[in-house]
Parts: sequence; structure tokens; C-alpha cells
Amino acid sequence: MAAERKDIRSYNYEELLKEMQDIGEKPFRAKQIYEWLHVKLADSFDEMTNLSKALREKLSVNYEIRKVSMLERQISAVDPTEKFLFELKDGNVVESVLMKYNYGNSVCISSQVGCRMGCRFCASTIGGLVRNLTISEMLGQVYQIQKICGERVSNIVVMGTGEPMDNYESFLGFIHMISDEHGLHISQRNITASTCGIVPNMLRLAEEGLQITLALSLHGSSQEKRKKLMPVANKYDLSEVLAACDTYFEKTGRRITFEYSLVQGVNDTQEDVQELTAILKHRNCHLNLIPVNPIKERDFQKPSRKNALEFKNKLEKNGINVTIRRERGSDIDGACGQLRRRYVTARKGEPDESLCND
Repeated sequence: MAAERKDIRSYNYEELLKEMQDIGEKPFRAKQIYEWLHVKLADSFDEMTNLSKALREKLSVNYEIRKVSMLERQISAVDPTEKFLFELKDGNVVESVLMKYNYGNSVCISSQVGCRMGCRFCASTIGGLVRNLTISEMLGQVYQIQKICGERVSNIVVMGTGEPMDNYESFLGFIHMISDEHGLHISQRNITASTCGIVPNMLRLAEEGLQITLALSLHGSSQEKRKKLMPVANKYDLSEVLAACDTYFEKTGRRITFEYSLVQGVNDTQEDVQELTAILKHRNCHLNLIPVNPIKERDFQKPSRKNALEFKNKLEKNGINVTIRRERGSDIDGACGQLRRRYVTARKGEPDESLCND
């Protein structure tokens, strides 16, 4: 049985230099190959026309460029948002989102196939975790969107399906490579990653010397409310999570973003205003309110626009830096996990009862 070919797009620049040296090639070949993979975004060795045919054949025998292939593309008619469903080598699928702004193009990518965090309001976690994504599969989402749209990606958010801190090594490798001067060289200050609060890896991240923005999925104004919404709170107390956020800010100087999914009658009360104020008032942070996207397998409902604005205004009066996230792609499968969930249920021949697009 032939050995599996190596995933060449997951090698960083130094690793590729060593790899080429190990197979008897000169260092400049590594530079050429890396540029083809991470600047010109080649999907095959045949595209690498400044390499000899013999070298291309040698590469194709020993290495592969694992494809991230587009299965579906949804283009919003109401705003410049597009959603993509990508198929991976093993047939699993992930979704990514392109959002166009005046300041540039932002891509939201997935870090895992599925998710094991179990947040009760989220479609991504239905069905649990299938597997982690490799570095090349995370890069591939960005690269394919840039190729499909023909426009440079300037901002990245790792907020799609999955928990980045649960796939730490691949996530870290992705950050280093997407910001590498030999590749797309996207500024780390233009990269945001969310976590539901995996404390040990948040503390590890604080020591990495990165300049990315860390976003904490808060969603509850107290430990008890978080436990009702987020199973991870049973392992990591809110006080531990907030202390890890403080450490990240102290080590990096990067302001923390707190994500807060607003659920009608669950975490949008006056008591929540008071508790959030106590948590956030003395921290250098930003609170991002996200009216929840309903899914039929859960009873949670989105608050009215009026109630959401009232909640925001009360927090502002208490001195909290807060915004309501602008809804994007409301006419397509906008919430994390919805497009993938619809595709997977259809492929299995199940009725598509898990989603409720509003």
C-alpha cells in the first residue's frame, strides 16, 4: 500500500526549506514553491511553470495540495455578503463567509468540522465534532474565496464552525502562515479569533507574542447563566475565563472583544444589564451584541429590534463600549453552521427540520 502523500500546504516557510533540502533540492526551489502555494494560490503542481517537469513530477509523487473545493456559493441580495460551502479531501464539508466593507474584504472561516462545545443556541454544534481542520484546510478557505472573488482578503475572523482553542496547534500554525511575509502577509491586527473560554489555551495564546484580537463568547452575564447556555462553563468558571482575558490584554495590549448572543427573555433582562456592567466596566474591552439566530431544535428566540436597542442603550448609559452587530446575509443561510447543517441532512436523506431562517 502506497504511503499517503504529505500535505505540502501545511508546511511553513522554514519547514518547506528543510523539506526541499531533505529531497535534494536547492533552497530557492522552496521559495518558488512557497510563492506558488501561498501567493499565487496554486491548486496543482502543474501550475508551477518555473519548476522543471522532473521536479513537478517528484512533488506530485511525494506531496499533495489538499483541495478545498467549492460545493455551493450563496450571494446575498440585500448586502455584499457571500457564503461558501467547501468540500474537503475526505468528503466532509465546512462553511465560510465573505463580507465586503469599505475598509476591505473580511472572511470568516471554520476551524473544525462540527463542534463539541455544545452551546445551546448554535447550529454549528448539532451533531458534535467530526474532526479538526488542518492548517492547509484553514488556509484553503481564505485562498479559495480570494481566487473565486478575484479580490484580496484583508481581514480574517476565525469565528465559523468550531472552537479554535480546541484545535490549538493547527490554529496557531494558520495564524503564523496567513500573516507570514512570504505568503499573503495579512496583518495580525486584522485577525480576530473567538473562543468560548478554553482557559489553558487562552493563557498559552497570551504567551505567543501575537497581535491578533481575542474575542470571548460570553453569552451569559453570570456563571449560572453561562452554564445554562454553554456546557464549557461547567469546566471553566467565569472568574477563570475573565482572568485569562485580563492576562491576554496585559501580555499583548490588545483590547478584548466580548461576544454576547442576545436571547429573548433569557439574557436580555435588567439584571443582565447590571451584571454585565459589573463585569465589563473596569475592563478595556468592547461588547458586541448579537441577536440570536433561531434554530428549530432549540426554543430560543431573537429579541425584537426595539428590545435589543433598549438593552444596548442601558449598557451605554452605564459606560459600556457596546454595539449591536449588523446583520449580514439575512436572506441566505446566515448563522454559523446553517448551510453545512442543511447540506449534511440533505445528503443523509433526513428532513431538514433543524434550521429556521428568519
